[in-house]
Amino acid sequence: MPTSPQHPHTLHAFFGGTFDPIHYGHLRPVAALAEEVGLDKVTLLPNHVPPHRPQPEANAQQRLTMVELAIAGNPLFTVDDRELHRTTASYTIETFETIRKERGAAAPLAFIIGQDSLLSLHKWHRWQDLLHFCHLLVLARPGYNQQMDTPELQRWLEQHQIADATLLSRQPHGFIYLADTPLLEISATEIRQRRHQGISCDDLLPRPVQRYIELQGLYR
Repeated sequence: MPTSPQHPHTLHAFFGGTFDPIHYGHLRPVAALAEEVGLDKVTLLPNHVPPHRPQPEANAQQRLTMVELAIAGNPLFTVDDRELHRTTASYTIETFETIRKERGAAAPLAFIIGQDSLLSLHKWHRWQDLLHFCHLLVLARPGYNQQMDTPELQRWLEQHQIADATLLSRQPHGFIYLADTPLLEISATEIRQRRHQGISCDDLLPRPVQRYIELQGLYR
């Protein structure tokens, strides 16, 4: 089991993604997670060149603008554009090495991922180092397995998993928390396909983002 926690500090969480475009499937589960674990702030980290996925249709500036429009007026969210300034692939571990240096050794940091990302985490660059720098907060995703692919990976999960969210602010890193967040079947792929077909996306993403997409002529 994880080691005994120390005194609580403010937990700061980060949520990365291509955000091509950002939509309610990103925002609403993260807001529910914030309520569940007591987060005051979530920083969105738009990826520049995601190593495991096809390249974005919208460029870096367009995706950043859509994130800014989506979170305008919402005190929970901020955006950090550091990964958009990279000229190489965005590796989460390298970003968190930098963030840890900035925040100090004692600050509790967390990275929010989906259940799909947890199941494929062992394919990420230096994935086993990630818990040395942050906690993992896992959003439920529709249709994904609750068990890891191998007994070894399942043991790794169970060694780090906690059920008490208050522990997250008592240690700077090392825990995995599986959140009970809503299952929203919304994807950026679906939004892009709808746009290609001329179908409205108003129910899938904030109206300011939808207007920007229309003005920019994106996803046609």
